[in-house]
This record gives sequence, C-alpha cells and structure tokens, in this order.
Amino acid sequence: MKEVGLQIYTVRDKMETPDTYLDAMKKIREIGYTHIQTAGKVTTVEEAEFYKKCADEAGLKICGTHFDWKIITGDFDLALRIHEILDTKNMGIGSMPGGSPRTDKAELLKFIDTANEVGHKLSKYGMKFTYHNHHFEFSKIDGKTLMDYMIEGFDPSVVSFVLDTYWVQHGGYDVRKMIERLAGRIDILHLKDMGVSTPEFKTDITEIGNGNINFADIIPLAEKTGVKQFVVEQDRNFTTGDSMESIATSYNYIKANLMK
Repeated sequence: MKEVGLQIYTVRDKMETPDTYLDAMKKIREIGYTHIQTAGKVTTVEEAEFYKKCADEAGLKICGTHFDWKIITGDFDLALRIHEILDTKNMGIGSMPGGSPRTDKAELLKFIDTANEVGHKLSKYGMKFTYHNHHFEFSKIDGKTLMDYMIEGFDPSVVSFVLDTYWVQHGGYDVRKMIERLAGRIDILHLKDMGVSTPEFKTDITEIGNGNINFADIIPLAEKTGVKQFVVEQDRNFTTGDSMESIATSYNYIKANLMK
C-alpha cells in the first residue's frame, strides 16, 4: 500500500455546508490522504461541479461514491453525469436499501438483479457499480447469508464490493477469508478498526491501530488479491473527540506500520 484515501462520512461534521468543503478537503490532504470517497451531499450537477472543484484545489482524487439508490434507479442519466463530473469509475451505495431486501429472499434477489442491470449500464462507460457492506449481510435467509446471495448473484464483471473490515468482523466472519473469497472483486477496501471500550467492554469502531483487527496480515493479502484502493472510514466514537484528529491518528499509524 503506497497511498490511502478517506471516506468523507468520517468527517461529515466538518463538511456540513458547501462553504466548509474546501477547508476540510485541504486538511484531509495535508494529513496525507490522497483520495476521497463521497457520502451523499452530491446529488445535482451543480453540487458535483463545486465538489470536484474543491477536490481539485485540495489535490484530492475521487475514487468512488456512496450515492443515492433512488437517483441511480430513477434517473440514471443524472447519476451518470454526476459521476462523470466527479471523474470516478465507481458508482456505489453505502448500504442495501432499507426494508424488505434485508429480510425477504424475493426482494433480495430483485435487488441483486437491479444492481446487475445498473452495472451493465455503467460498463458501457467504463464504470462499475459498487456495494458497501455492513454486518446485517451476515444474517441468514433459508440457511444462506445475504452476503452469500450477493456474492453468487452479482455479476463480477460489472459489480464490485467495497468491503468493510469492521463490519465483516462484526458480522462474525473472518476478514481474511472474505478477502480471499472475493479475490478480484474488491475495488475498494474500507479500513475500519474494532476496539473494546471501557467501562462497558463493548466493541466499537476506533482509529486504525487502536483496535484489534489484524491489518498487518490483511493489507498484503488485499494487495495480492487485487484490491485497488484502500480507504479509511470511521463512523463514530472518535477517541480524541475530534474527527480531524481521529483521521490523523489513523493515517499516522498506517504510514508508520502498513505503507511500503
């Protein structure tokens, strides 16, 4: 791993309005991150143009998105135009649409078919559809996990995974085995650590290096199996209380221990 990116959701409190975008992006770049992944807030052509202008000025590339599923399926041309402006090859969603696809097999299979349709549309433009997991994908329907259905059902030529290390482990699955199982199908690997907080002794998300996920083994395996981008994401529980300080902690650990 020679560089690392950031999922913007991590510093959402620093980017609540457009007038804060540039300053936040500059700080992200100063820390050492070279690329970012969007998390909503970019749903019009005008927003995309401004967002890309800020990223360019800050010196950040956009490696992918967590976009609006309703726009992707309801106004594909708009979704495509936004991603062309952002100059990214990965159009993705941060989670499966809520409700029945998470509990009903027929609806899950329908979602998989729709994701493949979107992926095939994107392939004409040299792009892929990406799916980011949480832990609920490791619950079972008829003896198989939702993740099993997606791995078997997604067309690997047009749909790829944004695999999240924390949520895989939280779902009770071995991260390394999942990476091996998805060899060649992970375009973006989310680096997210799992720590144990006191006094409750509950597992939660923490900065890279402050938790117990074995990144020293995970990173070489990810590289070997074809992962293209490494992206830090922290949903909550900032040890320092400040999201920018948190991403600096993660980056400094990665640079000292995981980068070549």
